[in-house]
Amino acid sequence: QKEAKALLMYAFSNAVIENIKIPELKQRITKIIATKLGVKMGFDL
Repeated sequence: QKEAKALLMYAFSNAVIENIKIPELKQRITKIIATKLGVKMGFDL
């Protein structure tokens, strides 16, 4: 259930993340969000 909730929250944040043009920044923000949600994102951008 924790992962499902995190995935839903990530989906909402992804709308903003998609607009980031700098790959390094996008990856860093994704990691920060995953940490805040308490999950490990197991995929590449």
